[in-house]
Amino acid sequence: MPVSISEVSTLGSVAVLIAQALRSYDCDPAPLFAEAGIDMHQISDPNVRFPTLRMQHLWRLAIEATGDPCFGLTAARQFQPAALQGLGFAWLASDTLRDALARLARYSRLINAVIDIRLEDVDNRVELVVRGPDVWPDYVPAATDLGMAAFLQMCRITAGAAIKPIRVDLQRPRPVCAARFDEFFAAPIAYGAPDNRLCFDRQLIDSPLASAHPELARVNDQTVVKYLARFDRANVTMQVRARIIEQLPDGAPHQDAIADALHVSPRSLQRKLKDEATSFRSLLEDTRRELAMQYIRESYRSIGEITYLLGFSEPGNFTRAFRRWTGRSPVEFREAG
Repeated sequence: MPVSISEVSTLGSVAVLIAQALRSYDCDPAPLFAEAGIDMHQISDPNVRFPTLRMQHLWRLAIEATGDPCFGLTAARQFQPAALQGLGFAWLASDTLRDALARLARYSRLINAVIDIRLEDVDNRVELVVRGPDVWPDYVPAATDLGMAAFLQMCRITAGAAIKPIRVDLQRPRPVCAARFDEFFAAPIAYGAPDNRLCFDRQLIDSPLASAHPELARVNDQTVVKYLARFDRANVTMQVRARIIEQLPDGAPHQDAIADALHVSPRSLQRKLKDEATSFRSLLEDTRRELAMQYIRESYRSIGEITYLLGFSEPGNFTRAFRRWTGRSPVEFREAG
């Protein structure tokens, strides 16, 4: 079911970035927040979310108050990984930038429920594609400027400050302060594009990261899934994924048991998942595969323990599933590094 614009919310830490950016202009954020209907006393709460329509009003007020059409870039310079909560920490612990960007795409609803984020492989490039809704009243491009700049900033924090995209596409019109975009992105920029894109060299995206920590990545993934399941009741996929993760150590979860836990009938659960273009079987398979790839990189875990954690009845069943996912046995995959 489509989400009403009036019901869409944005992660509260975005408001924190706006407040910090305003102060860098010696501009008191309190009156602007009050005019936008956002309680500044709440922005330090990690669980708070604000209606996106109010956040859009706040962006407009901030640009008017500072007179800076590139205000979104200033907000991006305040960005730290903690602004993305568990997703930020999982990103830092990812195996590769591809792994990190895939997490961003998978959990984009953490930031905003109507943002469509995906990864595309094009020739020798990997492109992060970010697109908002086609219809949004008086949309302020600064919000997307912050997002695109922050995603690149996360890449630089994770893989080195010298990271540069091959190309950047932005849906926004070319601003009068375009030189600041050139300086920040350090890449050719196309304005008025159909999508927002950060285009990277594939070899760069697939290179191992020195900060990789599979266990930390997995723990933070689970934190994000639980958060999404808690606040985003309309997203049945995330509700089911959270329940699958909880129940896997007790054996392969059954659809009927998950439906019962969510207080819906099995038939209703099937219908809701179909509406979200997935199924219980696909979610179970995907969740097991994602966890398996993380567990297998934790060298202290035995194959028997991983078998148990993923709800398989015996190591042979897990080995067959893993070979189907990767073309190699768990032992072969681990030895290959």
